[in-house]
Amino acid sequence: MAHDWIAFDDRDALAQSLADTVADILRNAIETRQRASLVVSGGRTPVRLFGKLAAQPLDWSRVHVLPADERWVDESEPASNVGLIRRELARDEAANAHVISLKTGHSLPESGQMVSEARVAEVGFPLDVVVLGMGTDGHTASLFPDAPELHGVLDSEHACEVVRPPSQPTARMTLTPVALNNARHQFLHIEGEDKRETFEQAAAGRDIQEMPVRSVIYERGPRLQVYWAP
Repeated sequence: MAHDWIAFDDRDALAQSLADTVADILRNAIETRQRASLVVSGGRTPVRLFGKLAAQPLDWSRVHVLPADERWVDESEPASNVGLIRRELARDEAANAHVISLKTGHSLPESGQMVSEARVAEVGFPLDVVVLGMGTDGHTASLFPDAPELHGVLDSEHACEVVRPPSQPTARMTLTPVALNNARHQFLHIEGEDKRETFEQAAAGRDIQEMPVRSVIYERGPRLQVYWAP
């Protein structure tokens, strides 16, 4: 099996352990390459983790933080992932982190795709740390099973692609497997019995179109680290 399962008794302990681990990786990257990159997901699950990361003492001025995906909404909107990052992560010790937005000023994400791509490329590859989430439908980032674009996105050589899943109210810009799965370190942060069951279902099959999270379970080099708490 191409992953390690790391379970915790509670969500606070998970967040602290994952924050400590990520901070150590970032410190090592800064020491080795003078800069570091961190990809995080949006939603409710990572908020506790963001708070723990914001308290980590390291040279955040050398760290670039970007979302794994973004809804095509203004940063001021509650649904904006980069807005969440600025509010919950880029503060306290992490106030000097460089936050990179996948959202551009274009009205359509298709028009802004190359700008988003250039922003990610400027951060540099391979990315140092990717911390992903997962939905109960088996999606991760904005790799949704109902997205008409999914097949092309999974095979894309671009770092960013646009998806318009019918299940979602807005179009999205997502990092692609070529960017996510070639990171130096990749984590999956999930919580709750429903997510554990979803992950077990995903790990038991191979059809990535059915459950796109399988693309990060199997389609990579270094082992995926799965952090879970009930």
